[in-house]
Amino acid sequence: MSPTHAAEVRTLLELLARYSHWLLFVVLEVVSLVLLFQFNHYQRSVWLTTANTAVGHINAMEQEVLHYISLGTINEALTRRNLILEQELEGLQWELRALTHDSTYTERLHARQMRGHDLLPAHIVTNSVTHRDNYITIDRGTADGIEAEMGVVSGTGIVGIVYMTSNHYAVVMPLLNSHSHISCRLRGSSYFGYLNWDGRHPLYATLDDLPRHARIAVGDVVETSGFSSVFPAGIFVGKVVAIEDSDDGLGYKLRVHLGTDLSRLRDVCVVRHTFHDELWQLEQQVQP
Repeated sequence: MSPTHAAEVRTLLELLARYSHWLLFVVLEVVSLVLLFQFNHYQRSVWLTTANTAVGHINAMEQEVLHYISLGTINEALTRRNLILEQELEGLQWELRALTHDSTYTERLHARQMRGHDLLPAHIVTNSVTHRDNYITIDRGTADGIEAEMGVVSGTGIVGIVYMTSNHYAVVMPLLNSHSHISCRLRGSSYFGYLNWDGRHPLYATLDDLPRHARIAVGDVVETSGFSSVFPAGIFVGKVVAIEDSDDGLGYKLRVHLGTDLSRLRDVCVVRHTFHDELWQLEQQVQP
C-alpha cells in the first residue's frame, strides 16, 4: 500500500472513530423504528396513512405539472370537440325549428335532460389502462360533495363510477374494469343492454343482452339509458363497430368504440344527483 493510500485509510478510520457514537445512534434508531412499525398495528396504520397522504400530494403535484405541459393538446382536442358539437347543435336546431316552429325547444330539451343533476369538476391524480381491473384517482372527495355510486364523465363521454372516497380524494371504477357494468341503449330506440370490458383494447367495450328483433347497424350511437340515478339518459358512450351473436345465441352483442380515451384523460366531471339521498332512502324502504 502506498503512503498516500495509507494516509487516506487512516483518515477514514479516524473519522469513523470520531463519529462512531452518532453512527451507532442512527443504526439503533433505524432498528427501533423497524421493530415499532412491524410489531405494532396502530403505529403501522398511522405510518401507512401518513405515507399514502404524502404520496397522494406528490402524485397531485406531478399531475399538475403534466397537466400544464399537455394543455396545448387538450385545448386542441376541446376545440375540435366544440366545433363538432356546435355543428351538430346547429343542425338539430334547424330541424327542430322546422318541425316545431319553436326556437327554444332544444334548450328546453337539454335542460330537462340534465334536470336534477350537478356537474362537479375534478382532476385525475393517478390512472391506469393496462390492467384487467383499472382504477382512477381524482382530487375531489367527501369534503367536495363526492360520494360513492356517482357517475364520472368527460367532454367525450362517460368515464366510470365513483367506487370509494376519502375527505379529499376519490377512487373511480372506470369503463376499463372487469367489474364495470353500465346500462346503455341505442340512441333513438328503447333497446338497451349492459356495457362490459373484456380486458383487451382500451378503446373498445362490449354491449351485451340486445334482443334478436332489435334493428342495429354499424355506426349506431350508444348512450346511457338513464335507468339509474348514476347517469342521466342520453350521455354519449361510443359507436357500434361490429355486431355479433351473443354467447347463448339468444341475442346480440355489440363491439363499441368508446368515445373517451382514458389513457389521455386529465379532467373529468362527477355527476351528482340533486335528490340522490331522497331517492336512496325511498329505494331502501321498498327492498325486502
